[in-house]
Order: sequence, then structure tokens, then C-alpha cells
Amino acid sequence: MRSDAMKTGPSKLPHRSLLKALGLTDEEIKRPLIGIVSAQNDIIPGHLHLGQIAQAVKDGVRLAGGTPFVFPAIGVCDGLAMGHNGMHYSLISREHIADSVEIMANAHPFDALVFIPNCDKIVPGMLMAALRLNLPSIFVSGGPMMPGRLADGTKTTYSSGYEFIPKLEQGLCSEEEAMDVENNTCPGCGSCAGMFTANSMNCLTEIIGMGLPGNGTIPAVHAARIRLAKQAGMQIMALLEQDLRPRDIVTEKALKNALHADMALGCSTNTALHLPAIAHEAGLTIDFNEINAISKETPHIVKLAPAGADCLVDLHQAGGLSAVMKDLASYGLFDTSLITCTGKTIAENIKNAKVYDRNVIRDREHAYSPDGGLAILWGNIAPDGAVVKKGAVLPEMMVHEGPARVFDSEEDCITALNSGKIQAGDVIVIRYEGPKGGPGMREMLAPTATLAGLGLDNSVALITDGRFSGASRGAAIGHISPEAAAGGPIGLIEEGDLIRVDIPNNTLELLVDEATLAQRRKTFVPKQKEVAPGYLRRYQRLVTSANTGAVFED
Repeated sequence: MRSDAMKTGPSKLPHRSLLKALGLTDEEIKRPLIGIVSAQNDIIPGHLHLGQIAQAVKDGVRLAGGTPFVFPAIGVCDGLAMGHNGMHYSLISREHIADSVEIMANAHPFDALVFIPNCDKIVPGMLMAALRLNLPSIFVSGGPMMPGRLADGTKTTYSSGYEFIPKLEQGLCSEEEAMDVENNTCPGCGSCAGMFTANSMNCLTEIIGMGLPGNGTIPAVHAARIRLAKQAGMQIMALLEQDLRPRDIVTEKALKNALHADMALGCSTNTALHLPAIAHEAGLTIDFNEINAISKETPHIVKLAPAGADCLVDLHQAGGLSAVMKDLASYGLFDTSLITCTGKTIAENIKNAKVYDRNVIRDREHAYSPDGGLAILWGNIAPDGAVVKKGAVLPEMMVHEGPARVFDSEEDCITALNSGKIQAGDVIVIRYEGPKGGPGMREMLAPTATLAGLGLDNSVALITDGRFSGASRGAAIGHISPEAAAGGPIGLIEEGDLIRVDIPNNTLELLVDEATLAQRRKTFVPKQKEVAPGYLRRYQRLVTSANTGAVFED
């Protein structure tokens, strides 16, 4: 066993004495030592209950003959970090999580690992660590939150709060209506109820094969989630015995499956940031051209909030991800021969899957669109690509042309929106918000939610070298690469320039002649934000472009 390096032989007498200081018996020390990485904390609603999940995992490990050890991982709640300086620290926590797990797992040579994430950057950070370490590993998330219900019976999710802000500020709703949203939008623990980034990544973890069936959709408050955690604890012992490791599971074919599911489910644009970073840790690459090719052949068959009215619990009750995978396989779009953390193939896992509600999981003939929920755009603004959640774009905004309204920060844009300076037909440009420029590539839910709240999401497009929350909807195009801080052409755009967005044809163009752009380049000096010494400054120095997954330079 790997842990023998820490516990076996005469020279490890002092080590065993420390283990016995923990209350361990000789029998427990002899067993496989299983690390359980728990992101439990008291500030993230999606992580509040992870101590209960961790205890269930420990119970499962002990039932199967192992000795469990829980250790922590940090986590940032994107919702609570949104709209202030804290959002600079959201994406950068992903690399910190991966690094800290590597440190803990190598300093204390565990034989295998169980990962317990739930929200946003914690899931991809842990997946990156699992692939980097390549120890037998399994994931069990905390599960999605139930949707809220307003006084009139309307189903509601976290993003509703942001869309209410402009209504409240401009007197378009009553204090009572606003308080109804505030009190009832997030009814309890779990990752926010729609197909936002957290649930997108938890679903893709199951799709890839690193989480047991049900990992992505069983609600946080259901007892089935506790049973799943116990099963994960038992299953890690089987994976250890079989020596089945993450890189045996997360292969090029598995990532292709993930992209097909991503398009079918209409996942967050952040998946286009995280999947390449996860692939990088496995020594693989995801090409943006491949994302578009997969999108064009994959029907969009599930539309959850914020794009639709359904939530994760609805998908779960409709048959869950197993039913989605079975449908995709029947269309010839999913390889079911691949091995998963169950020790079985996908085909074996989904053989009894069934769709119980075709209003939630549509068939190909009745798909929301014949192609997928994400698209990559290219053009003279984004030579290395940009990303849009096309499944959340209104039909009238799929093609749009208008004058640029240019802002060098999210805050300046919000000020303009709230003062009525943005008009129907405009194209908002927010730059210097990329990985280096932000730094940290802040999520910008506030601008997109404000546009929706003001009723401008059907007439105004927004492009940025930053990124969006999975809760964003509308013609919101992010991840523009290269970013302005790296000298990208988004930095050349001037107020009033015409910009054309053509999502069906995957183009994003600045309608300015090349001679004019060449003249602008001669005097263009990218802005560099001064950052105080610390992790944020180190991140700014090391991080690469969004189209590479914003990973650190090797």
C-alpha cells in the first residue's frame, strides 16, 4: 500500500505513535488509509451540510474495511463573492484547491481519495487534483438545492434575486414583492437549483464517470444523497482493490462524452473554462473547434433555469443523467463502452435508465434546438475564440449588430445601466476583466441580470474578456481571447464602433477596416492593474488565456 511509506516497518515507530495519538488501533493503522477531501464550511449554502456527507463517506469506508481521514479544502461562494472585491478570488481558488489537495495527499501518503465538493470552482479544482495525483478516487457532491416558491406559486432560483435589483431600485416592484424573492429564492442547503456552474460541473463529473449515478441530480435534502455518500465510501475500497485510477476513467473519449452531454443539457459557459483545465491535468487537450463540431451534432434536449423553468430536481425526477446518456447513446452521440468509478461500463450503469417526463428530457424530434447549448465564436475581436450559452439567448438576439458601448470595468458598466445610458440595439463591451486583466476573470452576473431586469436582454448584447455566472442569460459572450490585458483586439474597440454578433455562424466581428485597426495598434498600450502582493499578484503573473482553461504556465 502507498501508505506503508508512512506506517510500516521499524523506522516508522514514531509515525505509528502519532497515528495512535489520533486514537487509532493497530488494526486501523494496518488497513488502507483513505483521504476524504471535504469542502465543508459555514459560509457556502451548498457546503453547509457536507459534514453530514463526509460522515456518511467515513461510514462507508469503514464498512468496506478502510480507515478514513477527513481533511479540508477551501471554497468560495460565487454568489456571496459577486459584485465586490471578493469575486477576484473565485476562479483563482480553483488552482489553490488543486495545489492544496496535492500537498495533503503527498505529505500524508493516502492509498485513495474521496472528494466531496459541491459549488463552482471547488468541483473542477478537485477534479484537477484527482487527475494530477492519479490515485484511486471517487466524487460525491453535496447535491442541488430545491427551487424556491414565491407567494404566487412561481418557481424561483438564485438568479431571480439579481433580476429584481433594477426593479426594486427603479420602483418597478413593491418592497413586499422584493422581500418575497429575498426570503424564498434559496430555501435551504445545496448548490443553487438551476443549471448554473456548480450543478453543471457536478453533472459532468457523473457523465465523465468520476461520480456514482445520481451524483449530479439527487437533491441535497434527500436521504438518497446520504446513501450515495455511503456507497461512495464503500466503492473507493473496490477501486483501490481494482487499481482503477482517474486517468483510466477520464480519457479523450470520456471528455468527448462530457462535451456531448454539456451541449444536450445547456450547461454553464464556465464548463468551457474548466473542462480544458481538467483535460490539461490528464495530459489531454480540448480544442475549441471540436466544441463547435460537437455542438452542431448534439440536440439541446434539457433546458433548466436560468434558460428554462425546470430545475435539477425536475431533471432528477424525469430520469436523471442516466436517462440523458441513454438518449444520447441512442442517437449515436455517446460512447457507453467506457469504464466508470462503479467499476462497470456506462452501458452497464444505464441499462435500466428510463425517461419519465418528456417535458423535461425531450427527444431529438422535439429538442429545444437541433444543436447544442454552447457555441464558440471567432472573429477579429476574438481570434482565439469566445464562448456563449446559446441555449439561453433569445431567438431575436442570435444575430445582432449595433454600436459599441465601451467600459474598462464591470462597475463602470453597471453605473451606465442604472443611469439609463444603455439603449436598445447597443453592444456593451466590458474589457480588462480577463484572467490577467481582472485579475481573476470575475463572473459578471450583475450586468446580465440588470439587462434582463430592465427588459433589455432582447435588444442589447454584451461581450467581455471576463466570464459569466451560470445564472446569466441573454446574448452574453465571454472568454474573449486574447484578453485586453494581453494585447487582444478587444482593447482596440472604441465607443460607437459597429459590432456584429452572428451566433448561428459562430462569428464575432468588429466592423472597422483593417487600416484603421492597424493605426490604433500603433498607440495601443494594454492596461495593467496594480495588485497588492499576495496570491492574486502571483496568479496574475502565472495565469494563461481563457481559451486554454486559464491554467498556470507550465
